[in-house]
Amino acid sequence: MHPNAQLIAQFYQAFQRLDAEAMCACYTDDIQFSDPVFTDLRGVQAGNMWRMLTARAQDFSLVFDSIEANDVEGSAHWVASYSFSQTGRFIVNDIHAKFEFRDGKICRHRDHFDLWKWSQQAMGMKGLLLGGLPFVQNKIRAQAAKNLQKFSSK
Repeated sequence: MHPNAQLIAQFYQAFQRLDAEAMCACYTDDIQFSDPVFTDLRGVQAGNMWRMLTARAQDFSLVFDSIEANDVEGSAHWVASYSFSQTGRFIVNDIHAKFEFRDGKICRHRDHFDLWKWSQQAMGMKGLLLGGLPFVQNKIRAQAAKNLQKFSSK
């Protein structure tokens, strides 16, 4: 297995244990992270996002597969299942990740998932009817940013 594929596996194994510090150790100090909710996190912000998510995780499980990597880039598929803390609804989020590497660490991490599908699970009928609208998706992003800012200030 390529060393960068092992690094990806190490990242997700740490995530399975809810070990945010071990996850962050896989990143460069200037990591760039993005997903449909947290669209541009850099450096310590990305680490704090994982710290917040792992600290708040309820009924959490994660599986991963399809890891591929070379010297420059990599990818993986992962599924996180958990209870969403704000509504108590159970989420199964199917995610495709892309990575870029530098000096034996992840320097860029981009997760892709269907935010509308996520909002349907998180908010039920309201998410089904309104979750595809940019206004609602921007509200989800704003709330997540507010939560991260509050968590980071502790």
